Amino acid sequence: MGVLNVTPDSFSDGGQFLAPDRALAQVRRMIDEGADIIDIGAESTRPYGGRQAVPAEQEMERLRPVLAEIVAFGVPVSIDSMKSTIVAFALDNGALIANDVWGLQRDAGMAEVVAARNCPVIVMHNRDYVDPGLDIMKDISAFFARSLDIAAKAGVATGNVVLDPGIGFGKTPEQSMTALARLDEFRSFGLPLLVGASRKRFISSVEPSEPHQRLGGSIAAHVIAAQRGARIIRTHDVAETVQALRVAAAIEEKR
Repeated sequence: MGVLNVTPDSFSDGGQFLAPDRALAQVRRMIDEGADIIDIGAESTRPYGGRQAVPAEQEMERLRPVLAEIVAFGVPVSIDSMKSTIVAFALDNGALIANDVWGLQRDAGMAEVVAARNCPVIVMHNRDYVDPGLDIMKDISAFFARSLDIAAKAGVATGNVVLDPGIGFGKTPEQSMTALARLDEFRSFGLPLLVGASRKRFISSVEPSEPHQRLGGSIAAHVIAAQRGARIIRTHDVAETVQALRVAAAIEEKR
């Protein structure tokens, strides 16, 4: 899953692809590099300070100039939004997947929108604040259980749900690494797992670095995630991640 942020303030690449021509060029590049899904976000969901919330109208205005042309590339499009109105707009205009960083638990209309369109939904674990003393594995599991209950009551097909532990969201760096290290425990839900560790701050807690300097750490985290059962990897750096995953898989086949 290749990341496209049409925002001015995303933590890693804010402003780079706000212009429609640059956004489309980036999508073309990611597809050529091996992206199977394009995840579009028009409001920053950065997991720590500096995020500016925007009204739905502004978020939609960022999407309108590019959505149809991105859909026309023929690769499945995911809409990364916390607002059910934006998700509904994108799904009605060619997007195929909803990606909710609040796991159906923040916008009361999100589950109904997903159910009505019978589309896949990515349910991500999130928290309003970081609690270093928290058992993060129990918290993520309990969150997933609540989200699945909401989904079931709204009529979302269980087979349409993908679980995302939300690396970097509402977690200390240590908790993010614990979630990655023990990712296979979430396979007990019997649903596909998605991991997006790309350029996240926990990497800097191990090796001090700025977001654009975290390619090596991102690849390490994503290879481990795939080995622990992740079926979708969300990344800013498609070519390098695809190569790393393919080489790791080829080596693993020789065991």
